[in-house]
Amino acid sequence: MLYRNKMFITALLVSFVLSAASSAVAKVSPAEAAKLKSELTPFGAERAGNADGTIPAWEGGLTGPPAGVTHTKGDYYVDLFADDKPLYSITSKNLAQYADKVSVGQQAMFKKYPDTYRLDVYQTRRTAAAPQWIYDEIANNATTATITDDGYAVNGGYGAIPFPIPQRAEEIVHNHQLRWQGAVRIAEKTGGVILPNGTYSEGGGAKVFEKYSYAVKGGSAETYGGGKMWAEVFNESPPRRKGELLLVKDPMDQSTDERKAWQYLPGQRRVRRAPTVAYDTPDPGRGGASFYDETFLFNGALDRYDWKTVGKKELLIPYNDYALELATRDELLTPKHLNPDLVRWELHRVWVVEATLKDGKRHAYGKRTMYFDEDTWVLQMVDNYDVRGNLWRTVIGTSHNAYDVPAVTQRVMVYYDLLKDSYSADNVNNGYDKYIAIDSKPMNDKFFTAENLRRQGRR
Repeated sequence: MLYRNKMFITALLVSFVLSAASSAVAKVSPAEAAKLKSELTPFGAERAGNADGTIPAWEGGLTGPPAGVTHTKGDYYVDLFADDKPLYSITSKNLAQYADKVSVGQQAMFKKYPDTYRLDVYQTRRTAAAPQWIYDEIANNATTATITDDGYAVNGGYGAIPFPIPQRAEEIVHNHQLRWQGAVRIAEKTGGVILPNGTYSEGGGAKVFEKYSYAVKGGSAETYGGGKMWAEVFNESPPRRKGELLLVKDPMDQSTDERKAWQYLPGQRRVRRAPTVAYDTPDPGRGGASFYDETFLFNGALDRYDWKTVGKKELLIPYNDYALELATRDELLTPKHLNPDLVRWELHRVWVVEATLKDGKRHAYGKRTMYFDEDTWVLQMVDNYDVRGNLWRTVIGTSHNAYDVPAVTQRVMVYYDLLKDSYSADNVNNGYDKYIAIDSKPMNDKFFTAENLRRQGRR
């Protein structure tokens, strides 16, 4: 019996050591982390430009409003690059010349719309920036943050990017989900479907409150409470959805916990749990033309896919897109696709990650190829394949630096269905008097509760 006990204890200790070593794989050495102050940016991108100079070196980014530019919180951002002219334009006629810099999904758009689709390519401006305290937290995360064996949960990080020097694909996805975008974001937005004739069919106009407890200045990994993202959505239009409320709370540890969601539907006059507000359930806010886990291009748990890092490459992505947000909705959301005159494309280095549906798991997408900007970890584009391996939807997310914070944030998200002539868009702010407010101070936890949802629904 004593011998058996010793064997059991030895096996348990070996298991513990192996498990600890595995979960600590995300950590890097202090010497490696020191590169964040030399050859790498504080976010973990390459500071140097590329060989031919088409991608410049990072020189600190856009850390505040430039001289002569004033900004009041909630106002639309001035287009800082309005005087820039395209370096060149890509059409179906010259696509072959630039194909190595154009994603598979964007190439499919040229094939589908050869006469109207176009990419106007501008000077690359590496505007990515964040407050110094965020840089300090990221540097600390590099040597302390870990990931669970299954890749679903982050431990020990705080403030922003937990894995600035990633070792596996799941860490890149967590970087996107935990990227710096303030502690609170409050925005008015609309989303819906653009029909083949150009008619806009609104899925949902709403006021949205988002809380990121992970990113409150002065907090820590030990005290912030474990929430990844909390969001409350107050639907204001169209009339059929006016008064609908939605509360979503994502946990940090998605290996042992799951998303919790509640809905208030005026017709039922009660708050109910909403377990289907996840994965490939169609999102009515975008007219049902894309899924809940495509919010921010990818959102929610990682457990239905096997993840692989393909590598890093230079690719044209939508970037510094201030101009499109100053246009009217009708100017922007043209038939078939966004108005090419209003979308700014730049050459940047991106991390390419591939997600393949796990055996025994269910999702409408069998494979997803994701493109993450190296400077910000923002997910800029996704190519989504059906379970038969056919390219189904290609998604782009425009972004720009909210320079009063500073923080690079995702803005308009567009979901092109390659099987139809319609597409859907989300986070469209055009037509609202106010734009978006980003704050470093947290909102009260009591706001993000089913009880508060019930009180709001009774109004």
